[in-house]
Amino acid sequence: MIGKSYIPPLWAFGYGQSRWGYKSEEDIRTVAEKHKTAGIPIDSIYLDIDYMERYKDFTVDKERFPDLKKLTEDMKAQGIHLVPIIDAGVKIEDGYDVYEEGVNKNFFCKNAENEDFVGAVWPGKVHFPDFINPEARKWFGHKYAVLTELGIDGFWNDMNEPAIFYTEDRLADTCAAIEKLTSGNMGINEYFTFTGMVAGLNGNIGDYDKFYHSVDGKMIKHSEIHNLYGMNMTRSAFEALQEISPEKRTLFFSRASYIGAHRYGGIWQGDNKSWWSHLLQSMQQLPALNMAGFLFVGSDTGGFGADTTEDLMLRWLQYSIFTPLFRNHSANGTRCQELYLFDKVDTAAELIRIRYSLIPYLYSEFLKAAHNDDMMFKPLAFDFPEDNMAKQVDDQLLIGNEIMITPVYKQNTLGRYVYLPEEMMLVRMKTSSSFTTSILPKGHHYVDIALDELVFFIRSGKAIPFAKTADNTEMLDTSALESIGYEDSSYELYSDDGYSSDVTGCLNISTIE
Repeated sequence: MIGKSYIPPLWAFGYGQSRWGYKSEEDIRTVAEKHKTAGIPIDSIYLDIDYMERYKDFTVDKERFPDLKKLTEDMKAQGIHLVPIIDAGVKIEDGYDVYEEGVNKNFFCKNAENEDFVGAVWPGKVHFPDFINPEARKWFGHKYAVLTELGIDGFWNDMNEPAIFYTEDRLADTCAAIEKLTSGNMGINEYFTFTGMVAGLNGNIGDYDKFYHSVDGKMIKHSEIHNLYGMNMTRSAFEALQEISPEKRTLFFSRASYIGAHRYGGIWQGDNKSWWSHLLQSMQQLPALNMAGFLFVGSDTGGFGADTTEDLMLRWLQYSIFTPLFRNHSANGTRCQELYLFDKVDTAAELIRIRYSLIPYLYSEFLKAAHNDDMMFKPLAFDFPEDNMAKQVDDQLLIGNEIMITPVYKQNTLGRYVYLPEEMMLVRMKTSSSFTTSILPKGHHYVDIALDELVFFIRSGKAIPFAKTADNTEMLDTSALESIGYEDSSYELYSDDGYSSDVTGCLNISTIE
């Protein structure tokens, strides 16, 4: 009813490294080189807001990134794709073509007086494109060509709720109130009032009642269609890139979204924290996202905000290995969490290498879900509806029809309790080239899971394909897959060329014995 899922390029299933804080071409080259030196496979490096000229969309800071096209070419020669961020707010600045065109063509959201609404985000004061307007959507989407012409073939759309740091009138009112408040001797009550007013500027819900969209000739308050905004930003990019680069798939995923946006791109699960609870929360969200159509999903591995720890990162890797979007992302000002910085870098590298061996299976299950309007991640109760215990389990997930995962999400634990709704095969891997298996009966079990291994289960009578690992997806050899699982079992493999926009025409279905 809501449409077929977006299918990204195959390279989007590789490991991605990101950080808000890569400020120069040298930073990007260093990240690539250190991954190579540490033996960590990688397919993408992300460019956060610092690649732009003063945070202006579709610009490149020439001092810090003097030749982005050459950098993109050099990275692709290493099998690495650059994925820049695009924000929703357009900086108000004379001489800036995106701003001037948007004003002249009347493509920005309006205030109650029918003037271009002014909010503030990274660049300061901005206008917001009216993505509900088809013409504005097409105009903004074709701006992505500025970067595709430099060789870019992946984007992440951010701050597209839209995020608003402040509005002019609220800022003025707050400053006036603070001036009055601070004119005397601030006690505890006045101090908390002061800090509350400042904190209340960012994302104030009242600001979303202050601007409007044009819908079929009518002015509609933003708060009435709020969730459609981020969805239509990604739609604008997806539809434009079908015209700009019709022969290939482009990676798209977004922070804000809505039902139906799965046709245009994936999502990541937002600005999480380096908290153990957020590791569990990500896992619990996956089935709900799949039910809403979103298949290309994942969390910021290791956590975006706060400072991660080595054990949390390794546990998060053990989980994120199984999510389609597999990105390590952290915030500026937090502890750096590139895997090559940890003491257990060899362990982290081995976990990433296992991920690459599992990509044929994960990509196949993704394609099955996309083509068959199915879920990739399911709670146990979906496949075992008569099992009352299965209905209570929310920290284990079925992946496709073959795998069950049981990630560790508590600190200082050496394993966890697992419920098996049927007999299953436990697979224990310390490297991508060696594993052990054992059969466990239906019921409750305590399973040891060390930091330096991957543990998962294969369902009764099932098997999965397994590839020789590679440094990137381009180097994966899927012509000689092995099988892990029950004896005399087979697997129906879905594959395609990983590139063509004709996702049906290039689909191939084969059997792995």
